Amino acid sequence: MRRALSTPPVLAILAGLPWLLASPRVHADAGMWTFDNFPSELVERKYGAEIDRRWLDRVRSSVVRLANCTASLVSPDGLILTNHHCSESCLDEHSSAGDNLLEKGFLARTREREVRCGTQVADVLLGMENITAKVAAALRGLDDKAANDARKKTLTQLEQACEEESLHAAGGPLKCESVTLYQGGQYWLYKYRRYDDVRLVFAPERDIAAFGGDPDNFQFPRWCLDMSVLRAYGRDGKPAHTPDFLALKPAGPEAGEVVFVAGHPGHTDRLLTVAQLLELRDVYLPRWLLRASELRGRLIEFGKTGAEAQRIAGDPLNGLENSIKVRRGQLDALLDERLLESKRAEEAALRARVAADAQLAGATGDPWAEIARAEAVDRTLELPYTWIELGAGFNSALFNYARTLVRGAAERAKPNTGRLREYRDAALPRLAQRLNAPVPVYPQLEKLTLSFSLERMREWLGPDAPIVRQLLSKDSPDTLAARLVEGSRLADPALRKQLWDGGQAAVEASRDPMIDLARAIDGEARAVRKRYEDQVEAPVDAAAEKIARARFKVFGTSEPPDATFTLRLTFGTVQGWKENGSEVEPFTHLSRLFERATGVEPFRIPDSWLAVKSELVPATRFDLSSNTDIIGGNSGSPMIDAHGRVVGLIFDGNIHSISGDYWYDAVLNRAVAVDPAIIFEALRKVYKAKELLTEMGTK
Repeated sequence: MRRALSTPPVLAILAGLPWLLASPRVHADAGMWTFDNFPSELVERKYGAEIDRRWLDRVRSSVVRLANCTASLVSPDGLILTNHHCSESCLDEHSSAGDNLLEKGFLARTREREVRCGTQVADVLLGMENITAKVAAALRGLDDKAANDARKKTLTQLEQACEEESLHAAGGPLKCESVTLYQGGQYWLYKYRRYDDVRLVFAPERDIAAFGGDPDNFQFPRWCLDMSVLRAYGRDGKPAHTPDFLALKPAGPEAGEVVFVAGHPGHTDRLLTVAQLLELRDVYLPRWLLRASELRGRLIEFGKTGAEAQRIAGDPLNGLENSIKVRRGQLDALLDERLLESKRAEEAALRARVAADAQLAGATGDPWAEIARAEAVDRTLELPYTWIELGAGFNSALFNYARTLVRGAAERAKPNTGRLREYRDAALPRLAQRLNAPVPVYPQLEKLTLSFSLERMREWLGPDAPIVRQLLSKDSPDTLAARLVEGSRLADPALRKQLWDGGQAAVEASRDPMIDLARAIDGEARAVRKRYEDQVEAPVDAAAEKIARARFKVFGTSEPPDATFTLRLTFGTVQGWKENGSEVEPFTHLSRLFERATGVEPFRIPDSWLAVKSELVPATRFDLSSNTDIIGGNSGSPMIDAHGRVVGLIFDGNIHSISGDYWYDAVLNRAVAVDPAIIFEALRKVYKAKELLTEMGTK
């Protein structure tokens, strides 16, 4: 859902309209390009860097998609480099009240000491197949609702056939996922090698990984060693054989050097219509921020009740604070009239091109009006859909387990193509992995989040809403949450596995109160989901495909598609920017870290660093900025030089980069990365990680 670009004031936009009618927009170094359509000629012409198919293939097969981030292979034995915040859930999984790995860090000096991350996976993209023609053939002649159903069925069939075919291939089974690009203008099958045994090798203390905490988040200059190291293991329990990997350049890049970021940006909305942007601005984002901000306050207060509560709340609070800052930035961007005026001008330009071609106009119709009508319906469905089907009213890990078990039992009894997409055969191994993982469940936190979400659901849907009366006619949110959490046994992964393996009979026989809750609300949740899919999703997807076909007719693929957590490559240079008249330099250095420290979180330096302060080189570069186009999901992405070496580890953007959901501003948007220089300085002198240094190709 988004789109936008950096533009001059309204009069300048209107004056430039004939140019917009003549050609697609061009932005300096903007774009998250797919590997099949990377503008190598443009890069060579502008920077003199030769990015050929061999370079692209090696990078593609060396970049990793984690469950929550991006990473890269950095040794032939499955060693994976990513961010610290991408591994926090694994650190938390192996922590306890007396052994807090987030606080003290972790280093496995031998492979036998590497610990498994229960819910993590590592996917490496091996191949891509364009299936647009196959999907189009399946939808031909169908109305919006029938096409929506047929599209999902067809994609499931193609994924299933791909995975079945791979079972007999020489390289072994693949994970096949359908990918929608250009709002339905293209469909692809992406084929991955999946490693579902991922283990933690190294992570520094959170005080240095997230130095500056939330106050410094989305800011620059920065001093964060936001890194961790994982390892992928094969099905035989041995480290994965990964001959394609990216070596690190210890010195890092130079100012002005051309660099590339390969990763899996999560989601951008640069192709949305004005009606969709207004829906985000006026409805979705304000409501999301209201409930998230109040939950943040409750988590903060809970964390102040003791050291163990602070540890338990740490990971969810960090994630929530980051999301709030992102959503606030998105809302600020949508309140910027430059964005909406540029979007209106862009939309008008495309519609004019369509209207000027009688054949194209006849085939296209008015999809912009169709989307606007669907968005009006969405406003009437948004509250029940959000609170009931999307689960905003049931914020609980135990409830999520229960819903997965209840729905999984019902859906697996159906033919694969007749299921909800998240329960198709291709998705079941990942669901089972999450259910079986020994992730700790904290009753105190469960009661807090569940009671809060029940309160807010009652507030937003009203006390007379059927589901509210069903659940809270005899209970308060607090008493219901306490009874459900205290009575449930779903914190036990062995029980969850037993219920999953037992299928429908086992789940129907269960009297676990969380399963009773999931079962009780499932009918209403499915009903509102169906209304949403038929009345909002179906017409929006059909209209978006019409717009995509019109765009292709006018512009081809001269622009990249929106991000979809699929592999992309962007390029730019190492550079700072000018903020309020002052130059922001592209590098920070170690010496300033000690000057900024206060000894109190979030500006506290770990004792391990203070102990060797005199041995550290103050001029060592710490973090750096570039104008590469990134977004959430790029966390952990390698920054790569023209020779294919890692010269940075992306972990954040500056505050201006948040608007990158909708537009890219080459003047202000910056990506922020850890410099390899501080990675090697820390591993060598602070952590004495000689085995890890050797495997990463240095001493």
